[in-house]
Amino acid sequence: MTPLRHSVLVLACLVLAIATPGATAADAAPLPRDSVYRLKVDLTDQDGRRQPWSARRGKPQVVAMFYTSCQYICPLIVDAGKAIERELTPAQRQRVDILLISMDPAHDTPVALRSVVDARRLDTQRWTLASPAPSQVRGVAGVLGIRYRALADGDFNHTSALILLDAQGRVLARTEQMGSQPDPEFVAAVRRAAGPG
Repeated sequence: MTPLRHSVLVLACLVLAIATPGATAADAAPLPRDSVYRLKVDLTDQDGRRQPWSARRGKPQVVAMFYTSCQYICPLIVDAGKAIERELTPAQRQRVDILLISMDPAHDTPVALRSVVDARRLDTQRWTLASPAPSQVRGVAGVLGIRYRALADGDFNHTSALILLDAQGRVLARTEQMGSQPDPEFVAAVRRAAGPG
């Protein structure tokens, strides 16, 4: 590469970084081959904001799949996320986000997602509830290792798991222990990902 072409390339990268608020060199770097963020998915959150799933890159995430009308296991998924938060220091809580992705986007509109946020008093500085497009649900479930099946009455049979992703979207840990008593091994993994308290 000639010095002139190299200079033009560097300048183009700088312009792109300036034009993209919050962009860092890590954001521009290629994703690891085993990153779930390589799956092209757009998520619409409880406030109606639509972003690529990969926009969550840069911070560890605890991720689960759920649906808002679930009366059984999904409330326990929220309880499990809250229980993990309680095990973290305030500093660690600021460095880990919790993302619940709907498997029922036809019904889980921003209004429905917001109703769960409000009813469960979830802090949206750390918690995001979001829906992909209906055509993208199966792909999300696949990369997270979630099995689900829609039932005739509108409910879903599904595996329930919390998955810890590192800042680049690689799976670090997984637990299927739901409820208010967190899995100690999973909590330890979250603490490591969050860094010192």
